[in-house]
Amino acid sequence: MFNLVRSSPATLRYENALIVAEGNYLMLHGRFSRPDAKASQGIIQNWWRQGMMGSTLAHYEGIKAFSETDQTEDLKAITVPTLILQGDDDQIVPYKDASLLQEKLLKNGTLKVYPGYPHGMITTYADVINADILAFIKGAAVKAA
Repeated sequence: MFNLVRSSPATLRYENALIVAEGNYLMLHGRFSRPDAKASQGIIQNWWRQGMMGSTLAHYEGIKAFSETDQTEDLKAITVPTLILQGDDDQIVPYKDASLLQEKLLKNGTLKVYPGYPHGMITTYADVINADILAFIKGAAVKAA
């Protein structure tokens, strides 16, 4: 997906945005590993809308920045309480390569890994994720999944 955005950002923008939205839906919600799962056309269309709202340059530079920047020292410098949430079925950013390392680098990090949740868990499990975020903001302990 990222290569598509970086290789042809100014050509076929509408079609590329739809390809990215559909592909992201499949990846973000673990649909590649769950062939019987049904797609949500509403979520796909909403992601297409979001993709069309951003500038081509912003998309290109954003992907470049997060795929090529080592954020280790930035994470070490954060001292405020920080909530780290990730699903263990994330097919885009494996939690063992991300949130487990982030927790070690943050001075005051709280990690919660959700069993079976995909990369797009904030969309498909908004009720659970939002409740945990609100509890963290209020100072309550976020229970391990």
